[in-house]
Amino acid sequence: MASSVRIAAGEGRRPVGLLLVAVPVFLVGWLVIWPIVSAILRTVWRPQGDGGMGFDLSTYAFFFSDAYSLNNLYLTLWTTGVCAVLLLIVCLPIALYLRFANGKIAVYVQALAILPMFVPSIILAYAFIRVLGPNGMVDLLLNAVGLPKIRTPYLTPWGPVIGLVWDNIPLTVLILLAGLGSVSNMAVEAARDVGANRLQVFWHIVLPQISNSVLVALSFSVLGIFSAFTLPYLLGPASPEMMGPFMQRTFRDVNDPIAAITQAVITFCFCIAFGLFYVRSVARNRGR
Repeated sequence: MASSVRIAAGEGRRPVGLLLVAVPVFLVGWLVIWPIVSAILRTVWRPQGDGGMGFDLSTYAFFFSDAYSLNNLYLTLWTTGVCAVLLLIVCLPIALYLRFANGKIAVYVQALAILPMFVPSIILAYAFIRVLGPNGMVDLLLNAVGLPKIRTPYLTPWGPVIGLVWDNIPLTVLILLAGLGSVSNMAVEAARDVGANRLQVFWHIVLPQISNSVLVALSFSVLGIFSAFTLPYLLGPASPEMMGPFMQRTFRDVNDPIAAITQAVITFCFCIAFGLFYVRSVARNRGR
């Protein structure tokens, strides 16, 4: 009897729950799903020579046969891969230190790691140019002590890499730190008691428990880096260029919206591939 009452109460609350999520689902469908579907349709269903409409993949064929477009795509993939590796190398030690360290120094380190989150990208790009650009602060300091100038990464493929890594440090550190919160101190102490060194503790105790957080952090970083615009536009080379500036230049300067939409669809397909890792990770957690 009690169970039937609970089932009836649950069924009564179900319409209320559906109404609560109806507005967000509608907005996602309207502002995200529909523009994606519309963009795909505009690039594959195009006017034909006889005046009608038909299936046409010529814009995609042009993209994958054009050397300039492929160089831009390669640069975007290269930048994304390098940034992901550098973020893992930089942020994982910071997160490990913040998880197991105590005292004021750890507080200062955490504050410095979170600071880029509150610095706008345009300000970061300006600071980068003033410090590492031609005749910037580093060049002036080297010149003051009689050393030769450095080869500036500004307007080279390494310019966006430095800026994007710095910009994505806070989110990556926070995600890794949240994952490290599930690591039990007792498990770490037990491993040390049986003679495990720090590397063994990390490899056998810590890493298996945070592998999911590492995957989530890399997924978020890759999605943000792949579609970045401001930092690649301000710090990167004019040719080749990343997909964000490439789409903007094709739309505004070349005045070819169909080609720009095609580039956007291709970028979206790559981001979907990366996003599947995040969805798979969330589904695995819910399954557990």
